[in-house]
Amino acid sequence: MQRYSLLWVKFKDKEFNHEQATKTLPDNERMVSVILSEMGKADWLEMKLDPEDAREGLYRLKSPENIIKEIARGVEK
Repeated sequence: MQRYSLLWVKFKDKEFNHEQATKTLPDNERMVSVILSEMGKADWLEMKLDPEDAREGLYRLKSPENIIKEIARGVEK
């Protein structure tokens, strides 16, 4: 949650790439890859390919409100 918070403060709901995330987080490049992957699996962010460079991914965080609602829905089941 701490890393999500750092990214949210910096980017809010704007798109960012891996390099920008690496500059924002206090982790090394490999760890940032793991963090972004885990956030994607948790459905905390959306990922897509960069239209200008298909080798690069673009990320967009889901809002904290939406994440909390999704967590609450999971608990209710």
